Amino acid sequence: MKIALLGYGKMGQEIEKLAMKRGHEIVLIIDSLEDWENDENDLSAADVAIDFSTPVSIIENIYHCFDANIPLVIGTTGWLDDLEKVHLDCLKRDQSMFFAPNFSIGVNLFFNLNRYLARLMSKWEDYTVSIEETHHIHKQDAPSGTAIVLANDIIRNTDGKEKWVQENVENPEELGIKSYRTDNVPGTHIVRYESEEDCIEIIHTAKNRRGFAMGAIMAAEWLIGKKGVFDMKDLLDSQILTNPE
Repeated sequence: MKIALLGYGKMGQEIEKLAMKRGHEIVLIIDSLEDWENDENDLSAADVAIDFSTPVSIIENIYHCFDANIPLVIGTTGWLDDLEKVHLDCLKRDQSMFFAPNFSIGVNLFFNLNRYLARLMSKWEDYTVSIEETHHIHKQDAPSGTAIVLANDIIRNTDGKEKWVQENVENPEELGIKSYRTDNVPGTHIVRYESEEDCIEIIHTAKNRRGFAMGAIMAAEWLIGKKGVFDMKDLLDSQILTNPE
């Protein structure tokens, strides 16, 4: 598989190392919008592109891939306001896009656990739910895309919750998310239900970036030959179907 890397920060470099170990080839690296101005930076040599760039670069990167008919795996977050339009354009143009706010297999299992716990706790009004997320100081968006997914899933499965807010909650209909940026933390997410009597927490802590990188590479391998918009649920469901007990 020939890969174009869009974004060459720590995640891009981790993807490069793991992809090469799996026998893939990196044929193009784009690390800024200015790199597109170089005529030698041609996407046509790639089978698939993987984007871990920035919220500033992501939209232009997406449409470069659409124009070149190159399937695209997106791990960049902080651009959800544009997601619906990009989704529709992808379908209209018969292109291929795989977007996930978090490519860790463990985090996606954590999402399932969060939805189940939210349904259980919805019946117990004495508990107040909140979310905390901690990442490295270089992460540009806050709250994280993962925290937003957790929050939206809680809201969908909890009576009386209508929206999430950053930091301070002002009324019972709100779900608070606190964000911390410190040192070189790959990512920690805590969902907390607290009452006057006790506290229930579920926690996911990433130990390094390899899990995110491997998930993105697996998504790229899976996406080739498909048309449409996909996410980690599609990938995980396909693994269950192709690997029955």
